[in-house]
Amino acid sequence: MEEKRAVTMDKLVNLCKGRGIIFPGSDIYGGMGNTWDYGPVGVEIKNNLKKLWWKRFVQQADNSYGVDAAILMNARVWEASGHTASFSDPKMDCKFCKTRHRADNLIEAHSHGTVNPDTMTNEEMEAYIKEHNVVCPKCGKCDFTPIRQFNLMFETSRGVTEEGQNKIYLRPETAQGEFVNFLNVQRTTRAKVPFGIAQIGKAFRNEVTPGNFIFRTIEFEQMEHQFFCKEGTDGEYYEFYKKAAMQFLIDLHISADHLRFKDHDKLAHYAKAACDIQYYFPIGWSELNGIHNRTNYDLSRHQEYSGKSMLYVDPVSGEKYIPYDIEYSIGADRLMLAVLSEAYDEETLENGETRVVMHFHPAVAAYKAAILPLQKNLSEKAKEVYKKLAEYFPVTYDEAGSIGKRYRRQDEIGTPMCITIDFDTLENDTVTVRDRDSMEQIRLNISELKDHIDEQIKF
Repeated sequence: MEEKRAVTMDKLVNLCKGRGIIFPGSDIYGGMGNTWDYGPVGVEIKNNLKKLWWKRFVQQADNSYGVDAAILMNARVWEASGHTASFSDPKMDCKFCKTRHRADNLIEAHSHGTVNPDTMTNEEMEAYIKEHNVVCPKCGKCDFTPIRQFNLMFETSRGVTEEGQNKIYLRPETAQGEFVNFLNVQRTTRAKVPFGIAQIGKAFRNEVTPGNFIFRTIEFEQMEHQFFCKEGTDGEYYEFYKKAAMQFLIDLHISADHLRFKDHDKLAHYAKAACDIQYYFPIGWSELNGIHNRTNYDLSRHQEYSGKSMLYVDPVSGEKYIPYDIEYSIGADRLMLAVLSEAYDEETLENGETRVVMHFHPAVAAYKAAILPLQKNLSEKAKEVYKKLAEYFPVTYDEAGSIGKRYRRQDEIGTPMCITIDFDTLENDTVTVRDRDSMEQIRLNISELKDHIDEQIKF
């Protein structure tokens, strides 16, 4: 039986818009479907997630290196990867309200995840939708066009005149930037197999998927790590990255009860093994990240299409081979949604009021502390403390409204500590530090604050 949780997608959207976490894209013009802008609080949280991922899988690894590849790439890259030939989605149009939907998503939603459309042909998906009276999520009718395949890549052109224009694409994934730089990274770092190449960057897909907030968007950010190893060792590294990916999520304070592995029922043409880590989102269980054994498919294809040898030469044995690749890929936006969903809580206080609080890991929170003068005539001392801490941490300052209301505002954006400056501060340089989760308060000297915050935000 699935757990009933306080969080819903509507609650998250409203909280995010009201507290400067995430806004609808192009908001003053009525928005643009499936686009979202990160606000002052949201951009800090998202950046923290990216930094923590990079720290874990690049900085703390002794054999991984980073790149930041171009978004626009030679069109031959996408021919080699197979995207220009087969990167499409099965779409159906509702004849009644004219909205477009992915057939596989309609089936997954109707069956609550009990039916896997990845193993079905287009004809089988069409038959399932008719037989089970799967309805349009917008108008409630069951009257769809036959399935058509829509290419997911955004096309653009390069050239100053119409005759001289060449078709190019916005990248639909970041992985190819790591593959085409395999030789460059290996040569310049003198890396020995096994080693990894990581990247965080934007990708674009021409998806038509209504709702679900930042779960699936047309513009998104990926965090990807390709680990190159010798054939025969690929199985152990595949299992290693499955465990490492899961542990990273748990360390972010995502409950293990809300996470599960899901092996792919149907493998992609390049894959030897593949699984997702699914999270129990407000919309139900769905993919959070993927781990794939891509064999040596990608490097082999780029060798074929570019004419450049992708052979690795073992410096000890002299053996030459094209390495296998273990891919670990996670969307920064989807991780953001999981962290928001996991952190959201509604608590009933002793006075009967409801407190909304975001229980972020302190390392994830946008601000590590809020500096609050008890009264405005204490603002000079409070700003002195703020400036001192701002040298080391992202902190915020608030003097508007009662102290109780200011506490609530910080609770709703997940600030782990509130530091209150009162009249005793003027006498002995001590402040009150309130903990977000327990609401307990302790008294510390201003000189102790940096070390205290440092201890709380360790990851």
